Formats: sequence, structure tokens, C-alpha cells
Amino acid sequence: MFILANFLTAVAKILDIGLTIYMWIIIGRAIISWVNPDPYNAIVRFLYATTEPVLYSIRRRLPTNFGGFDFSPVIVILAIIFFQTFVVDSLIQFAGRIGPR
Repeated sequence: MFILANFLTAVAKILDIGLTIYMWIIIGRAIISWVNPDPYNAIVRFLYATTEPVLYSIRRRLPTNFGGFDFSPVIVILAIIFFQTFVVDSLIQFAGRIGPR
């Protein structure tokens, strides 16, 4: 069972790193939106391409624009923190319980 425990631990760590990276991409997108970025810049295009599908789905389902402020990045960041706390920690605790004692 130690192989399954190590596998689950590795999956949890990779998921945690991936969610953290995506959270920083969302933060970068939010900071970029404060200025008038060049839409042909490769970094701006990357940020928009990686975040717009998620942010658009949040904007479509919830009214997240209050007084000119778009709160969809905040909602996505809170969802990422929830998944890191719930899913990643649950995987690590489950791996610890089935692992060697």
C-alpha cells in the first residue's frame, strides 16, 4: 500500500503546485487589467488565453461586476484556496492513513 500512498502524495503535491501557479496567473491578469496593456504582447496574450475561459464562465453565471470592479478573479482565487485546502489536504491525509505505519 505504500506505493499507492506515495502516488497519492505526489498527485496532491503536483495539484497544489498547479493550483498555486494558476492563482498567480490570475493575480497577474488582474494586475494587468488595471492598465491598458498592449493586446499583441505575448505575455498579455498568454494571461488572457489561460484565464479568460474560467473568468468568462464565472462572469456568465454570477453578476460579478459591481461599480466597475470585476470580482471574478477574487471568486476564482477563493475557489483555488478551497480546492487546495479541501482536495489537496484530503489526499495527503488519506495517503498518510493508507501508508506504512
